[in-house]
Amino acid sequence: MHILLTNDDGIYAPGLAALKESLSTLGKVTVVAPAVEQSGVGLSITYRHPIMAREEMMHGEFFGYAVLGSPADCVKMGVLEFCGERPDLIVSGINSGANIGINVLYSGTVAGAIEGAFFGITSIAVSQSMLTSPCYETTAARSATVIRQLLDEKPPTGSLWNLNFPHESTEGPKGLKFVAMGCNRQKELLEKRVDPRGKPYYWCGLEPIKGHKKDPGTDIEALQEGYATLTPLHFDLTEREQLQQYQEKTFNV
Repeated sequence: MHILLTNDDGIYAPGLAALKESLSTLGKVTVVAPAVEQSGVGLSITYRHPIMAREEMMHGEFFGYAVLGSPADCVKMGVLEFCGERPDLIVSGINSGANIGINVLYSGTVAGAIEGAFFGITSIAVSQSMLTSPCYETTAARSATVIRQLLDEKPPTGSLWNLNFPHESTEGPKGLKFVAMGCNRQKELLEKRVDPRGKPYYWCGLEPIKGHKKDPGTDIEALQEGYATLTPLHFDLTEREQLQQYQEKTFNV
């Protein structure tokens, strides 16, 4: 099996290195990751100027390709150029911080997996809650275990998955739950500050757990309760019920 691995924290992120090591037990791994951090860029792509890329060495060995672009750019270039052959699986992560609730729509990590699903390749985003100091090696090993079991179930080719792990603890996750994506935000934070010259500036705070309502049966609730979560996603944003309702109406233009 050939796995394309990307992330949004950048090619030097410890979560990426740990995941590459663990995924190597499943097959060949090709790393194509942003040269600099791309958190929160969502599905942005580069098309108004050329994309630069370079081979990256670590510990005297070839590690992967560093791309001056977004996670979606990285997946495009991995599939079309650097993998040499069409990969069987795309994994994006390990993200430093949970990607749950509607933050999934902002996430560069999830966007990398969505881009993979656009290509019709089964894709998985992996994220780690950061309420305590993480052990990426442990999370990477758990990720590989979950991914192996998921692939054994033979999910539809091109399916899209979002895997989250709770904050690091001595007990570890209570288990894994298949849950829906939470869609209700409780609050949004915007903090106004003043710089030394008296000019205002702002910090926008997206709290991945505290900022959401604890909807029953969702990734938010399960992660808060100490479970790892796995959510099947889809990039078709059509609201089917309303579509059917309005298809029966006639509007003048």
